[in-house]
Amino acid sequence: MSAASAWLILFIAGLCEIGWAVGLKYTEGFSRLWPSAATLLAMVASVLLLGWSLKVLPLGTAYAVWTGIGAVGTAILGMLLFGESREVARLISIGLIVAGIVGLKLLGKE
Repeated sequence: MSAASAWLILFIAGLCEIGWAVGLKYTEGFSRLWPSAATLLAMVASVLLLGWSLKVLPLGTAYAVWTGIGAVGTAILGMLLFGESREVARLISIGLIVAGIVGLKLLGKE
């Protein structure tokens, strides 16, 4: 696997991370069957894809990027779907996470 495909797989894993995090809200404590099933599927896919990307990418970089994608995406969807706070300090903090992800990608050795 090339480094470019490993990064693509990691990005998809991050999207799955967002999916299961947001999905948790819809499961209502895993009391709803289909949202729960979809959330569990996204969890498994996210971890499997992360593991697959680790064949090429360094652990610390990949894990930080994976969790960063999940955190940023979940925070943005929380604002859009659930009316969570959009105050400036929160948006700046999300921007700092994005800057960290970009920095890890640019400086990481793969």
